Amino acid sequence: MTPPLPPLAVAPACARTLADLLVALSAARALPKGQQLHGHLLKGGHLPAVASSHALLAHHLLTFYARCSLPELSLRAFLDLPAAPSPAAWSSLISSFAQNGLPEAAFDAFRRMLAAGVPATDRSIPPAAKAVAAAADSSRPPLAPHALHGLASKTPFAGDVFVGSAVLDMYAKCGNLADARRVFDEMPERNVVSWSALIGGYADAGMHPAALCIFRSALEEAVQVNDFTVSCIVRVCAAATLFELGAQVHARSIKTALDASPFVGSSLVSLYSKCGLVDCAYQVFSAAPERNLGIWNAVLIASAQHGHTSTAFERFTKMQNAGFRPNFITFLCLLTACSHAGLVDEGKRYFSLMKEYRIEPQVEHYAAMVDLLGRVGRITEALDLIESMPMEPPDSVWGALLMACRMFKDADTAAIAAKRLFETGSRSSGAHMLLSSTYAAAGRHVDAALARKAMRDAGIRKETGLSWLEAAGEVHTFVSNCRRHPRSSEIYNVLEKVGKKMAAAGYVADTSAVVKDVDRDEKCASLGYHSERLAIGLGLLIVPEGVPIRVMKNLRVCDDCHNAVKYLSKCTGRVVVLRDNRRFHRFEDGLCSCGDFW
Repeated sequence: MTPPLPPLAVAPACARTLADLLVALSAARALPKGQQLHGHLLKGGHLPAVASSHALLAHHLLTFYARCSLPELSLRAFLDLPAAPSPAAWSSLISSFAQNGLPEAAFDAFRRMLAAGVPATDRSIPPAAKAVAAAADSSRPPLAPHALHGLASKTPFAGDVFVGSAVLDMYAKCGNLADARRVFDEMPERNVVSWSALIGGYADAGMHPAALCIFRSALEEAVQVNDFTVSCIVRVCAAATLFELGAQVHARSIKTALDASPFVGSSLVSLYSKCGLVDCAYQVFSAAPERNLGIWNAVLIASAQHGHTSTAFERFTKMQNAGFRPNFITFLCLLTACSHAGLVDEGKRYFSLMKEYRIEPQVEHYAAMVDLLGRVGRITEALDLIESMPMEPPDSVWGALLMACRMFKDADTAAIAAKRLFETGSRSSGAHMLLSSTYAAAGRHVDAALARKAMRDAGIRKETGLSWLEAAGEVHTFVSNCRRHPRSSEIYNVLEKVGKKMAAAGYVADTSAVVKDVDRDEKCASLGYHSERLAIGLGLLIVPEGVPIRVMKNLRVCDDCHNAVKYLSKCTGRVVVLRDNRRFHRFEDGLCSCGDFW
């Protein structure tokens, strides 16, 4: 019988070798092996740290747990340090909290560091700035960004490019763009992080022309932009539906190999989807060499907005099989897909599935569920869901219910929804107009007039409906009955000619939503030249045959225009892709991709 082997003796190892091993395990994020080594250090008496060499081990252990997304264990490792932790150890603790979604803990650690007499350095200021930027507005002291900036300016690192970039990024993410721009202009040296932070700040604020201008300046100064910079600019192009410029940025990213980044990939998916080219969005997703949760969510919302509901469900299953854990955005995409297809049972199933992933439904999810129930006419059930919400329903939720009331001409519930919406302090012109048009659709023209009067008395102006079309590098914008375009006479002529063909094919204007109590001829005249029809009219003139006419609109397309564009596509043989503020509509041969459900 073979005798058992004696226990393996552990040869003494120098602290430097163990520290190098910890660094390697940190880089690989090898949690089980790192925990085994941690246990060895505890058993061997290397921790809690006493000697300076042991302090090095504790410091690397702190970093290891931070990279493994375990900030609580980073804190435990920090507590194993000698009584007076070094500035580097404090910086690592602050970074651990900041990088793992605990901004309040990070900033608290920064304050405790200063209270302990440890000066701020170029390693502790950037994570502290990140923590200030990530903190919720309600928990962030009002002057925290300026206080941290003031502290940084008094240190020897005031001119350091990394410190300056961190302060700039903090101001940008806090919405203080004037301060961010001043820091940028005063920096003695800038790097790609500085440029990207400023571009990202303007992009997040919706200041698209400014973001594009800064990007052009960066290229003129030969800045080697990174994937974050490109992602920001593509997001700007997507938000402004600047397809041609976005395609140019895509081409540049291919030449620099930045298109391989999942961050750039997710932005490109959004760009092509929002510009109505969903097949291109799918191609970008399929060709992505690396995928993260962001690009999965981007392709899910693209499928949802374009009415490809079954595709969205299939991709969600593939995402789960690929090992990705859905987040609150993922479920919002799925609920949107269900809403656009009227799939109540599936929507309820996904809403319940959130709890299995320990995700608490937020107001956006409730708004999507109210929208889903409302679209299929289950308005009472939608109202009951609102009343059961664990938080105060915001205007988005009441607005979804109000839209449903408009669709089903439920004027009484619309009045309740509008009253509750106005109690939230909302000054939305859309809500007033929805209430007015709901009354008009129900034949209650006196109430419709009173709703419009209440809007005027409150000093609220109706949001102007805009539609725009991009062609040959130029964006053409229209409002209803607009005659300011250089080719207005041609646009009206072509629409009149097509209108006669549409009437012969059976088109009859739906005047039920016209809020004014006037005769039918006046109602038809007010509908005939809505902004989207004028944009489509220009498209018929300048967009080549065989190329879809892509039009964007800032408001929901009205029932009559939706029906009219179906007839227009049938009579002209043209494909029209129309994006309103709710979804995409692809009109072809007299049919719409939404199935008349929007």
